[in-house]
Amino acid sequence: MDNRSNIMPKSGSLLISEPFLQDENFVRSVVLLCENNELGSFGLVLNKLSIFKLDELLEDCELTNKEVYVGGPVEQNTLHFIYCGEQLLEDSVALGDQLWWGGDFNELIGKYKSGLVDITNFRFFLGYSGWEEGQLSEELDEKTWIVCDNSHTKKIFKVAPDELWRVILKNMGGDFQVLANYPIDPRLN
Repeated sequence: MDNRSNIMPKSGSLLISEPFLQDENFVRSVVLLCENNELGSFGLVLNKLSIFKLDELLEDCELTNKEVYVGGPVEQNTLHFIYCGEQLLEDSVALGDQLWWGGDFNELIGKYKSGLVDITNFRFFLGYSGWEEGQLSEELDEKTWIVCDNSHTKKIFKVAPDELWRVILKNMGGDFQVLANYPIDPRLN
C-alpha cells in the first residue's frame, strides 16, 4: 500500500520526505503535522537538531542544556514545543496517541520548577514548517511526502534524530522498507 496519495493528512500525522527531495530544509525530514485545514498547514521537523540549547535562547531559563530542533524555515525567531504522555498544560492541543503541541510556556516552567514535569518528554523547536492554502495538497499530488499515521509518534522521543526518517519508513513495511535504504546520492552508491 502506497501512502503517497492525495488524501489530506490530519493533525498528528507524520510527513516523511521522499528519498530524493533536494530542498535543503527538508532532506530526509520527518514533519509532525500540527495543524491542517483549508487555510493552510503547520508542522514541525522532528529530526533536525539546531546548534542551540534552550538556555542559550532564553534568559533565566530553568531548562538548562535542553536540545532545540529546527522546526522549519519559517519564523525561526519563534519557539514551539511538543510533549508526550498525559496532558500537562491546559492549552495544549491533542495530536493523538498522547502527543501534545504547545501550551503556556510559563505554566510549563512553573510545573518544571515544582517537579511536576519530566522534561525528557518535551521537544523544543525554533521556527516551523508552513504551507499556504492548497500548497501541501499540491506537494502530496507531486509525491513529495509520504503520509504516515500517528501510530509511530512514540518513536519521536526514543529514536535518534539522524535515524528517525529511516526507522519510520522501515516500520511502515512493504515498499517503504526499500525506500529507507536509498542512498542520499545514488550516484555515489
